[in-house]
Amino acid sequence: MADNTDDDSLYRIKEGDYVVLKRGDIFKAVQIQPKKKVIFEKQWFFLDNAVGQLYSSTFEIVSGILQPQKPKNTESSSDAKEAGTDNRNIVDDGRSQKLTRDDIETLKEQGLKGQEIIQQLIENSSTFRDKTEYAQDKYIKKKKKKYENTVTILKPSCRILAMMYHGREPGKICHLRYDTLAQMLTLANIHAGSKVLVFETCAGLVLGSVMERMGGYGSVIQMYPGGGPVRAGVESFGFPAHFHDMLHEFPICHVNALLAGTLDTTAKDPSAASKQSSMAAEEEQNQPEAEQQGSPEEQSMETNSGADGGHNQEKEEREKRKEARAEEKKMKQEEKRKKLAAAAALLEGRNADGLVIASRFHPCPVLMGLLKFLSPSRPFVVYSQYKEPLIECYTKLKEQGGTVNLRLTDTWLRHYQVLPNRTHPVLLMSGGGGYLLSGTTVAMDRSKPAGSQREEEPAPKRLKLTDTEG
Repeated sequence: MADNTDDDSLYRIKEGDYVVLKRGDIFKAVQIQPKKKVIFEKQWFFLDNAVGQLYSSTFEIVSGILQPQKPKNTESSSDAKEAGTDNRNIVDDGRSQKLTRDDIETLKEQGLKGQEIIQQLIENSSTFRDKTEYAQDKYIKKKKKKYENTVTILKPSCRILAMMYHGREPGKICHLRYDTLAQMLTLANIHAGSKVLVFETCAGLVLGSVMERMGGYGSVIQMYPGGGPVRAGVESFGFPAHFHDMLHEFPICHVNALLAGTLDTTAKDPSAASKQSSMAAEEEQNQPEAEQQGSPEEQSMETNSGADGGHNQEKEEREKRKEARAEEKKMKQEEKRKKLAAAAALLEGRNADGLVIASRFHPCPVLMGLLKFLSPSRPFVVYSQYKEPLIECYTKLKEQGGTVNLRLTDTWLRHYQVLPNRTHPVLLMSGGGGYLLSGTTVAMDRSKPAGSQREEEPAPKRLKLTDTEG
């Protein structure tokens, strides 16, 4: 029985969990915190009542408080059975609805819920019973979206978060669509126990998806540009603590030094040290003269009265704060050095099992540098919103050798409405899901010159773009 309760707790919402709110096709990632107001789709409410409920539960919002939605009443749907044969005699002139906007607002003030308001709209519509059964369902669905104050709480996953980012802020994830992300994880052969290199600027979505697929087993090395890694999307997954033990980080600017064997991980980072010294000098310069030397009033008081005890106490406090800041910077620098050394030790073996690249930077130099860390017969995949950078990568890889099974693909996705007697493609669809370059590394014979190896390989006559329907 204890095992069953433990399994059941995995599917229940707990305080501190990261969850995804859903209404229709709109998603939002939040954290469950006590007495914290959440605003979603122009409505505010508290998530306290969601604690202990099952994931994928739907709640009604009543005066800012979540209440579990009761099972739907099937009696109200019996009236909808009376339907017309076609809609040819229905004219949309705006006169079919007897209730005005003021009447609807009055119903809301009386405390009527969304389902009750919809029922009133149906009863006061002169054309509802003349519509076909499909048109009635469409009418009810449209009114539910407008008047029902419901929200569904979902457990975060790479598919849900990819849909959320693509629907709300596609620019943050380089317009990476969720079907393209799924193909990346498959083509890179992401699985538990492997060692994967990830270079991405998609707010941590690709990194979190790789970690989710690996299940906390193995190692992920995030190659990051700039001063530090960006992992906003990883937090939204709400991984357990042991998932972060497998995550390592390595700056992309030190790759060439690591390959050349000149990277010194025991010494302090010279770039960071120079930055900290310049920041300390700026802080001293920016300090007001009153703090450095004391104000004229304080100087006069010291000379006149000789009571400098308060001034000395303030000076000691400033020195203590400065020492605490210096100690904190030193600890952070030491921690960063340890992380750099641990990641460098993993990379020095050059035995990584996979490489995933998805960034706004030009992928060619990044790909050529990171491919050297892969073992032979290991997959790699590169994503780009545009095909021209990947064509350049394709040409460079063919010239250099060391890779096989190169494919440049364009993913295409279209949703279908699947309902009885009315299955058809949805009219609105995504314009494009980006492009993927995938391939496999091979062991090159270093005794032969690169030119002779290229001559043995048959040169491709033309570049083939294969369309894959998702």
